[in-house]
Amino acid sequence: MEINLDRSIEVLKTTPYVLDAYLSQLSKDWINNNEGRDSWSPYDILGHLIYGERTDWMPRIKTILNDSGNKKFEPFDRFAQLKKEQNKPIQTMIQEFKDLRKKNLEELIALNITEKDLKRVGFHPELGKVSLQQLLATWTVHDLGHIGQISRVMAKQYLKDVGPWFEYLNVLKK
Repeated sequence: MEINLDRSIEVLKTTPYVLDAYLSQLSKDWINNNEGRDSWSPYDILGHLIYGERTDWMPRIKTILNDSGNKKFEPFDRFAQLKKEQNKPIQTMIQEFKDLRKKNLEELIALNITEKDLKRVGFHPELGKVSLQQLLATWTVHDLGHIGQISRVMAKQYLKDVGPWFEYLNVLKK
């Protein structure tokens, strides 16, 4: 399947509700535990998604679509959420993510992006030239990847407890 803006928006619209259903009723043990050293908890992952909503996706889309000559993206700090307050209730963070995503998708839809726009490019500080089409596909896959990451982090909390079923549980092997 090739990228289609409407299909991407389907996933992007759904992600906050997936995370709400997945995380909002869980204990802090599920929310705050990670896979070990230098890994993220579901709480950290949600913080990363919130930070991206504020500073990454829409600013980069606007950079690509602007008519000025400067198409260079600002660097994105993938670890910024780890420097933020770590005591917000998960429900507050989920609502913040929902609100930011709703606002961003309203802005995205209002841009009336055309097929020609999808070919426009910006410059990523590490990757170089990237198209709007690639950025939108990445935003979608980024959401899906972090949903999968949350599942993996949570599954690994029972890594030692599944006994011989480990062989059947691929999520524990990554």
